[in-house]
Amino acid sequence: MAIDKVRDYFRTFGMEGRILEFPVSSATVELAAAALGCEPCRIAKSLSFKVDSSPILIIAAGDARIDNKKYRAQFGAKAVMLHGEEVESMIGHGIGGVCPFAVNEGVTVYLDESLRRFATVFPACGSANSAIEMTIPELEQHSGFAAWVDVSKEAEA
Repeated sequence: MAIDKVRDYFRTFGMEGRILEFPVSSATVELAAAALGCEPCRIAKSLSFKVDSSPILIIAAGDARIDNKKYRAQFGAKAVMLHGEEVESMIGHGIGGVCPFAVNEGVTVYLDESLRRFATVFPACGSANSAIEMTIPELEQHSGFAAWVDVSKEAEA
């Protein structure tokens, strides 16, 4: 299971005990926020795309939406999300538990600027009922991110 891969990854840093598992689903931003008792914007959602034939993950705030114009300027391609059946095989985690930890080799992770407004955020941990609270520096360290990008629209009021 993907959560076991994530737990093993965090065990090397003595952080496996920080993984939260819920008796309810946290597979969407809204469900995760409800399970955690936090604002949806603090959920660090993982969006899976293909650039050429390579998978990428963009980690963004729960209230952020991809801006197609910014995406094209950043990656030189149209935003093409992975199809549901491609996510687990290409990323290494199934839909609802996709996260930037313990991903398959060849997946490039980007952090979206929408996250910078928070002291801590909650990314998933490989299952549809898990999360971990992390500071932005911890997310940078453990996501193995390639770069910060600005590819989202401002949250609507």
